[in-house]
Amino acid sequence: MAREDDELTLTFRCPRGLEGLLPPPTPATAGVPAWFKAMPQEAASAIDGRRDDTLKRCPPFIDAMTCGFLMPLMCDVTVENGAFSWDSGLPPADGSGLPRAPIGLHDPSQAAGAPLFDADRFLIKFHNLWTIRAPPGWSILFTHPANRFDLPFTTLSGLVDCDVWGDAFINFPAHWHDASFCGVLPRGAPVAQCVPVRRERWTLRAEAFSEADAERTRALNERIGREKGVYRRRFTP
Repeated sequence: MAREDDELTLTFRCPRGLEGLLPPPTPATAGVPAWFKAMPQEAASAIDGRRDDTLKRCPPFIDAMTCGFLMPLMCDVTVENGAFSWDSGLPPADGSGLPRAPIGLHDPSQAAGAPLFDADRFLIKFHNLWTIRAPPGWSILFTHPANRFDLPFTTLSGLVDCDVWGDAFINFPAHWHDASFCGVLPRGAPVAQCVPVRRERWTLRAEAFSEADAERTRALNERIGREKGVYRRRFTP
């Protein structure tokens, strides 16, 4: 269990004998993809030629990509004509029943009625050999790596109470949406992003602007019109 002084620590554990063989989870800040790093910060509009900021200068876009931790694919997976193959390089199972394959399957019937259902295609499941222990009162949102449109799959989202479910392995179902993909999904590729969420009861309030609200919004909109990067420069820690 996490100690009181570990309030903001997630503890990842793998079976004995697999340490050093499995790629470890990583902070999402270390998993920014090469295409994003190579993006220009400004680009000219094809319509009016005006230069404007790209996604590389959008703090909410970046903050989503760098929030929490990334769960890695345990080994290279080769995809050819819809067939998956791999060599995990892990020692044989020790009788614990833990998988040595990086990918399993879900029968299509398990998604019957959902928009991603396809009677002729399985859903895949990324196997994960790391348990995840969260501090008391915290759950973890597991979801597709944020803004990773380049990946040939889409990981399904799920919320798990990892403060009490910290001794079980959590696998990651996914929809392989790129049927034309042929190549290698490399060891360590992010297959899920985990974002800690404190369990709290929220209420919703919807109301019209007060005069003070309207004035603050008007002033901020004017400032946005005068200055570039107001949110990034003035409102981020």
